Amino acid sequence: MSQPKDNQYALVTGATMGIGYELAKLFAQDGYNIIAVARNEADLKKVAVEFSASYGVEVEIIPKDLFGENSARELYDEIKRKGLHVEVLVNDAGQGVYGFFDETDIEDQVKIIHLNIVSLTRLTYYFLKEMKARNSGKILQLGSIVSEIPSPYQAVYGGTKAFVLSFTEALISELKDTDITVTTLQPGATDTDFFRKMGGEHSKIAADKD
Repeated sequence: MSQPKDNQYALVTGATMGIGYELAKLFAQDGYNIIAVARNEADLKKVAVEFSASYGVEVEIIPKDLFGENSARELYDEIKRKGLHVEVLVNDAGQGVYGFFDETDIEDQVKIIHLNIVSLTRLTYYFLKEMKARNSGKILQLGSIVSEIPSPYQAVYGGTKAFVLSFTEALISELKDTDITVTTLQPGATDTDFFRKMGGEHSKIAADKD
């Protein structure tokens, strides 16, 4: 276990389950203090107790539903008010709907676009500006194998992940002369609650997490 990094935080959205939880745990093991973001406050408190006890790091919890129109900005502003230094941004929160596109609820699909693209893009924008000002930082975006393989019954979800991949690759080029890294994690089939919630248990390709 690494020594805690003084006032250096890894901000992880979707930090209470699945891949987001495992990523937050890895950063805590590496000595980063954690800003854990998810919708369920009770689950966040459990994560905070576990990580603090196991890894000796500070854990700030922020209950936030990133489906909300202004939620990304609200999250950023709250972190600034707390005076926390975000060295690592992990955009993990994501969701999908499984089924024939024209048979799903279009409002659900639009919400998925907002969560998977708009909130991710806004958080990247806000924290990247700070990282560029100090020329240090890391951004990890959660993509999916479906960003590269068209996936029937996950059309909107796959489209959002294709955006994440293209967006990240463009940023990598823009930041090539800096000490800032941007990476996309591209998981394939993963046994998390995300895919069961999506309703795609029988598909050959799974996605990431809620």
